[in-house]
Amino acid sequence: MADDGIPYYEPEAIRTLARKIELYAYDLRAHLKEFKGKTGEESITDGFGVLTESEEVTSAYVAYSADVASAMKAVHEHVDKIADALRKVNRDTEVTDDNLAVLFGKQADGDR
Repeated sequence: MADDGIPYYEPEAIRTLARKIELYAYDLRAHLKEFKGKTGEESITDGFGVLTESEEVTSAYVAYSADVASAMKAVHEHVDKIADALRKVNRDTEVTDDNLAVLFGKQADGDR
């Protein structure tokens, strides 16, 4: 919003925000891949193989790891959708602005 209280849409600010959010989604995906590599069933089984109650402990950690990975995946997908939505809003706003400009006399090729 502008200082005078009139709403104002800044396409470049939205593009920048969408890129930042997209990078967060990319980072989440990388962390998820790393997490799965370090906490997959094989890694957990290897780590708990010597414990007396290893089957019970192993299955609990495998289930927990799967739950965390599932939650991280859901967050990643949600953040990625937010970035996509911001890009779509920006595209739609630019098309609408161009169409309105034509209605007010601006030529479609950018000439006045």
